[in-house]
Amino acid sequence: MKNPIFKKRFFSLLISVFALMMGSAFLSSCYYDNEEFLYPPSGQQSSCDTINLTYTANIAPIFADNCNGCHNSSSGNLILDTYATQKGNIGKIWLAINHLPGASAMPQNGNKLSDCDIAKILRWRNLNMPGN
Repeated sequence: MKNPIFKKRFFSLLISVFALMMGSAFLSSCYYDNEEFLYPPSGQQSSCDTINLTYTANIAPIFADNCNGCHNSSSGNLILDTYATQKGNIGKIWLAINHLPGASAMPQNGNKLSDCDIAKILRWRNLNMPGN
């Protein structure tokens, strides 16, 4: 590489390849919304509102109905009866309600949460779990 013109072209090519790779990585980054809820199959409209949700009106009732009966301060197990404990354990909760490996499927001895309830929890989690 003693030729300065060759060096300059090689360096320009290297920069171009690097910029192309970074641009590709940026454009293909992760996006967490669930396609089924954003774009329901034609003819099927979803009545699941994941846009206008609040913790008090939408998320707390899901936990109250499905989790707090067993996961409360008197159970001695994973406690989920407060906003702080739900927020602090969202990783474990997410695995359990989706019946994913690494967690016990929840609710125990019950049906999986509805797709709508799971979508609401996903949206709440993606919004950094506001306590409104």
